[in-house]
Amino acid sequence: MTVALGIVALFVGSVVLVGQLVSGTDFSLAQRLGLQERDEGSDALHRRLELSTARWDLLVLWSLPLAGVAMLIDASWWPWVALIAGGICVDAGGREAAKVLGLIAQRIRVGSRRERRNLFGLFALLVAVGLALIAHSLVVLA
Repeated sequence: MTVALGIVALFVGSVVLVGQLVSGTDFSLAQRLGLQERDEGSDALHRRLELSTARWDLLVLWSLPLAGVAMLIDASWWPWVALIAGGICVDAGGREAAKVLGLIAQRIRVGSRRERRNLFGLFALLVAVGLALIAHSLVVLA
């Protein structure tokens, strides 16, 4: 189970981290690649929030691929890193979902229907990976 979760954490963490690196450094490129919502489908406020979020995520989401590597090499400290990374993932996925739902409730455009579906899929994935890391770490530490 540790190896499987390590692979998932490394893969998901690396993909999210690279996506946020592109989004945080070249937002228009991220839009062209489909990583961010296009201008015509989203409000300027939402785009600014996404840019700021991408930059913040670069400071914290590195913990997810680190947890994956630690799990794969069976480092003695992996459960602690996985707990931290799991908590960050649950927070990021839940917080971002709440932010988007709040913007939608205020009638602020947050992308096309397809883009919103992709967003919520990513948020659910982050929460699921985070919960799995937390649960597995707690079992190992018990």
